Amino acid sequence: MDAIAVILDAPKRLSVRQLALNPAGTCDVIVETVWSGISSGTEKLLWSGEMPRFPGMGYPLVPGYESVGRIVDAGADVQERIGEWVFVPGANCYAEARGLFGGTASRLIVPSARALTISESLAEKGVLIALAATALHALGAGDPPELIVGHGVLGRLLARLTIASGAPAPVVWDNKAERRGGARGYVCIAPKDDDRHDYKAIYDASGYAHGLDNLISRLGKRGEIVLAGFYSDRLSFGFAPAFQAEARLRIAAEWTPEDLASTQALVETGALDLDGLISHVQPASEAESAYPAAFNEPDCLKMVLDWSSYT
Repeated sequence: MDAIAVILDAPKRLSVRQLALNPAGTCDVIVETVWSGISSGTEKLLWSGEMPRFPGMGYPLVPGYESVGRIVDAGADVQERIGEWVFVPGANCYAEARGLFGGTASRLIVPSARALTISESLAEKGVLIALAATALHALGAGDPPELIVGHGVLGRLLARLTIASGAPAPVVWDNKAERRGGARGYVCIAPKDDDRHDYKAIYDASGYAHGLDNLISRLGKRGEIVLAGFYSDRLSFGFAPAFQAEARLRIAAEWTPEDLASTQALVETGALDLDGLISHVQPASEAESAYPAAFNEPDCLKMVLDWSSYT
């Protein structure tokens, strides 16, 4: 069995070509992908070559962890799942490339437990489930944000989930004027237009590693900064201002399976709205141009690849 996959042979060297797949096991499902998202965080670092080294890192690799499609076949122990519409948070099923995340391919083989049943009516918005679960995970371990830094998709999801939880609407910062539109129930402003220095909880979704000194200066006494993004550069800050504020720092890791299930429930009940977060959709065959556009075009909030021509 094989698949058409997006392959990063090296930083900024991307192609779309056929890859052999490892055989499916008795508890595996085979998914025909219809949509896959491009992450402007981790995948951008893989694309640029700035991703910090960690186990499983190396090229060639298949990126991606935001795939949606239908189970078309399954191993003997999970045959009942055939026909389900599912979200797949990555795969490691390739004979000739690393599956570092591994979701950007026309066909995926994953353990049944890794394929989350979602509503087909979500269509391409289903790719946002993992990012929404990341936001939910960040919110689950502390006070809700009073300030969110960054109005990309993660920042918008943090704001929407905060409001859905019943907490007061946060303030959101973004330096880019073209990113400040689209706020729903909260305000998004330039940092220079905010004179507050008493925030209790600041969530950083910018991925910018050199802004901690500014954020610490905006905290109230014993306030907390939550690092909800992914950072390629070393983080540092001046100790004296942090000491005076008795600042706390928390790092939010990736979602858990429980976060995915909770996110799905919020979407199904209408508590979390995923509208207005996908700005660009391109055929998967045009991935070589879609990837740099996703990372470099100012008006590209979220890029999704359409795999329907391969199914």
